[in-house]
Amino acid sequence: MSANDDQEDLKPSETPGYKPTAAKTTEEYAKLDAEDDSLNRWKASLGIHPGGQVVGDTSRPKVTVLALELDSPTLPPGKKLVFDLADTEKIADAKKNPIVIKEGVEYNARITFKVNHSIVSGIRYLQVVKKAGIRVVKMEQMIGSYGPHSNGEPYVKDFPPEESPSGTVARMGSYSVRSRVIDDDGGVYADWEWSFKLGKEW
Repeated sequence: MSANDDQEDLKPSETPGYKPTAAKTTEEYAKLDAEDDSLNRWKASLGIHPGGQVVGDTSRPKVTVLALELDSPTLPPGKKLVFDLADTEKIADAKKNPIVIKEGVEYNARITFKVNHSIVSGIRYLQVVKKAGIRVVKMEQMIGSYGPHSNGEPYVKDFPPEESPSGTVARMGSYSVRSRVIDDDGGVYADWEWSFKLGKEW
């Protein structure tokens, strides 16, 4: 499969009739319907103040993706499957050494991220799974639109549960995964590769 095919796989899908609005500055957001109290409360929750100032560190990217976690009620006590994106050594290792996911169980992905400054519109998580170079599934989850927390706290987003494949054929070989976090403006905030294999136990 060519690099062009990979890039096509990692493009977010387009919703018919939906066209992202042009990006606005925080000052423009502050002035928008300035007399609407409920809207002003919502804007304040995003860190936008009446003068248009927004809290946050503008020397950093708009979004920092901190971690992706796979969670399941069937996981043994104390076992965690977490990709810490700050740990580049472990991320590189996760590409070469597949993690084991139990077959036929319900699990969900959870992403932790921080908005450093500005309003970020339409953040999405894309995941392309391949086996032997052939695409098996593409997952796309909308995370939403966010502004920075005034206290600098990260956001945590849980995705809906899914079920892992099962059976002898599914357990043969390993799967390669490409994960990406992107926004409506095409900004890419995380892009990494990892792998997994299916087993009878975690």
